[in-house]
Amino acid sequence: MSIATRQLGLADHGKPVRVSEFDSADFEEGYKYELIDGRLYVSPQAQEPENRLELWLFDKLRDFAADYPDVINHVSNKARVIVPGSRRRTTPEPDLAAYAGYPLEEPLGRIQWEDVSPILVAEVLYAADPHKDLVRNVGLYLRVPSIREYWVLDARDFPNQPRLIVHRRRGKKWLTREYLYGETYETKLLPGFRLRIDPHH
Repeated sequence: MSIATRQLGLADHGKPVRVSEFDSADFEEGYKYELIDGRLYVSPQAQEPENRLELWLFDKLRDFAADYPDVINHVSNKARVIVPGSRRRTTPEPDLAAYAGYPLEEPLGRIQWEDVSPILVAEVLYAADPHKDLVRNVGLYLRVPSIREYWVLDARDFPNQPRLIVHRRRGKKWLTREYLYGETYETKLLPGFRLRIDPHH
């Protein structure tokens, strides 16, 4: 006897959802869904400015990965991060995730999200809930040992002139620094990478 597919949508935000229900659910369109501490977190899908900024940053990281595959060899805009040590399933889905040593030689379908973990994650903040990117995810990504840096491209005030908030791991805490529009960010995590904070550049 088959189990009916659960319908999930905005009205289910904050409600407990089993992993099996989440994995097989029929989701209401127009929203992004995550499991956080076993509860459904629903947020709006990206608006056009957010999408363009995400693609701009994705292209920068993907181009770097093509030139320096020994540093990062895979960048995803559909990743699911498994947070270890959670009593209930916690899988935030960053806008971007960059991986070192990703097993690209494996056949499609063999690798699961549980098998890989990024060294860098990034979120684009435009019209969504700022608490998710500036508070919730700061704590969640710190609990993932592989993640060395967490970036937030903040475009809330001036989409054409965003700022970059960088959380860099130092032991058991983040060191946080902000880079303004027009400044250039470089990091030892990605030797050779230079990011001018200007989506028109």
